[in-house]
Amino acid sequence: MTRTEVFSAHLPGTPVGTLKLWATRHGLRRLDFRAGPDLARPGEQLSSEPHPPLLDAALDALRAYFAGRSRDFDIPLDLGGVTEFQQRVYDHLVTIPFGRVTSYGDVARALDLGDAGARAVGGAVGSNPVAIVIPCHRVVGSDGALHGFSGGLRRKARLLRLEGIEVDGETAS
Repeated sequence: MTRTEVFSAHLPGTPVGTLKLWATRHGLRRLDFRAGPDLARPGEQLSSEPHPPLLDAALDALRAYFAGRSRDFDIPLDLGGVTEFQQRVYDHLVTIPFGRVTSYGDVARALDLGDAGARAVGGAVGSNPVAIVIPCHRVVGSDGALHGFSGGLRRKARLLRLEGIEVDGETAS
């Protein structure tokens, strides 16, 4: 079995805590909010080589975002095993402007899934391997309530506030 070589780097001191980034030589693969050892996932092999320049570019882009100097990410992605449906959702999420929120239902309707597709969209959003870069934090419930986020709802609220969105408790407006 061929393993995918991955590289990791940490970004400490962000408004949402230390981030751990994972990349291949082709693009950013994961962004993780959890602390812990650098362990590759099944099918991956953690490289002992210096990480590729694109990982430095991703770190710089995130620093610029948190410093308020950038609103978009132009980072190559290598999302590995995402499904075609997940990729469709992620392609839509990157079109949500900085400082705006939309609902799971709105995303479902934009993808011609109808209102019933909101749950499927929620599943794809919840599986987003590169939160922040693919801005799943900008997706909220139809009533504005904050729902699931890989980094937890407090981090989601913090990211929304960083983008100028008022968050009252666990509701965005």
